[in-house]
Amino acid sequence: MSWFDQFVPGGQAALVSRDKALPGRAEPIRVPETHFVNGHRLQPPWPDGLERAVVAMGCFWGAEKLFWTVPGVYSTAVGYVGGYTPNPSYEEVCTGRTGHTEAVLVVFDPKAVSYAELLRLFWENHDPTQGMRQGHDRGTQYRSALYTVGADQAEAAARSAADYAERLNAAGYGKLTTEIRPLDEPFYYAEPYHQQYLAKNPDGYCPVHATGVTCN
Repeated sequence: MSWFDQFVPGGQAALVSRDKALPGRAEPIRVPETHFVNGHRLQPPWPDGLERAVVAMGCFWGAEKLFWTVPGVYSTAVGYVGGYTPNPSYEEVCTGRTGHTEAVLVVFDPKAVSYAELLRLFWENHDPTQGMRQGHDRGTQYRSALYTVGADQAEAAARSAADYAERLNAAGYGKLTTEIRPLDEPFYYAEPYHQQYLAKNPDGYCPVHATGVTCN
């Protein structure tokens, strides 16, 4: 029996309900004060004028690396969003019993890089039609998601999703399955060894499951 089938009987991923989620804990996971790559702060306070974006596109190691290389991005961090369990551990998230997805927090300067550009990178660097998986990584923690901060991000995310869904359909892909909703809960930071993982482990492997469909 595979790992996935142990936790998701029959191989069909389904989100856990709140009443069946793991209890978690009150204490947050402690992370380094600074970003391993650029030395900027990993947690607030950040310089005035910066904004946040939160994306989920499968394995968070590769997704984080994609965004920390973007000019205008001040800091990035990996963590867990979209579930019920407070301050979950990686092992708990992997059971599928917290409801969270692996996510990347992107702190950016909107004068140097727009949210629309971050959305383009999001759509073009994973397959948002795969439901509760990306490639061979299967489970609810690998689902595609956008957690928006404020009305402007919500509008931009919805508009870009509608446009990209049409492009995917024209290219022969199935229905877009990306979860889009406001960031109305904490971003729970992942364990220190996950932060900037591919910089600390340059031979690490985290595949990109891009469709090849461009975003307008």
